[in-house]
Amino acid sequence: MRIIGHDTVRDLLAGRERELIELVADAYRRHDEGLSALPHSVFLRFPEQPRDRIIGLPGFLGGEGGHDAVAGIKWIASFPGNIDHGIARASASIILNSLADGRPEAFLEGSLISAKRTAASAALGARLLAGDRTPTGVTLIGCGVINAEILRFLAADNPKLASVTVFDTDPRRAEAFAAGCAEIAPDAAVTAAAGLAEAVGAHDLVSIATTAATPHMDLAATRPGAVVLHISLRDLTVPAILASHNVVDDVDHALRERTSLHLAEQETGHRDFVDASVGALLRGTATLRPEPGRPLVYSPFGLGVLDLALARYVRDEAARRGLGTAVDDFLPAPAHHVEEQR
Repeated sequence: MRIIGHDTVRDLLAGRERELIELVADAYRRHDEGLSALPHSVFLRFPEQPRDRIIGLPGFLGGEGGHDAVAGIKWIASFPGNIDHGIARASASIILNSLADGRPEAFLEGSLISAKRTAASAALGARLLAGDRTPTGVTLIGCGVINAEILRFLAADNPKLASVTVFDTDPRRAEAFAAGCAEIAPDAAVTAAAGLAEAVGAHDLVSIATTAATPHMDLAATRPGAVVLHISLRDLTVPAILASHNVVDDVDHALRERTSLHLAEQETGHRDFVDASVGALLRGTATLRPEPGRPLVYSPFGLGVLDLALARYVRDEAARRGLGTAVDDFLPAPAHHVEEQR
């Protein structure tokens, strides 16, 4: 068993934004080809703590002839109240299992992997939905770790990004976040918006990453044809979803657990408002033909195979460089060794 902690994960992923976007794109293609096994995520909730949850995302991602195949699970906790105590909202761990004998072979700190795969997926979605347009600005709604990483990946993928507008319900957090954004994208002008409508209408590209549990906003103030990265999944009202073009990572996963899209399905009784999946767009098996002026909304549920793809990369790099901690006695000795000891 190789145990890989946060600092090692951070160092191995630093500056790899474009490479990670391509890893995520490859995982989406494989998933769309049927080269994956992806059970529904398991949500552990607490009766006396309705805001808190822990999610288990098991999965398998295969490849041609077994190349780069990986299996495992991410176990990620979201406790929004942590922010008030000066610690991160989310914490995570990832276990990778051997495909030869099923034994666990790597244990990784997963919060950074989770944030970066989310950001890589967002940057990929922005690229696909924008088509031949190149956004020069982005609005970030929700001033936390995820939108900071999304900005990092957007800036790496789009050198023309020159303007950033941020908004949060806590103005002090927004101001502090704006200062951090200036460090992530030093060539971009960063401003904090006074209100949500002002923020939403500031740019052709909008990223929403909040802790909202129920829909609270529409897209009336967006620019015509704006690309909206609906990362937190529960912000947009049903009318906003139905008035938009919608792209998801996986229909069955995205339309559950009372996401905005799930609520839209419950209200309409169908899923016809979903235009395509990102994997189908990448493989060319689906085409997005947006109506002029209509928003394009990308709502990725967050597939466990993305975490596994990045965790595999970290595991392999750590092993190649001799990083992490190898624990030789983590598992029981093979039976023949036990017999020999007797």
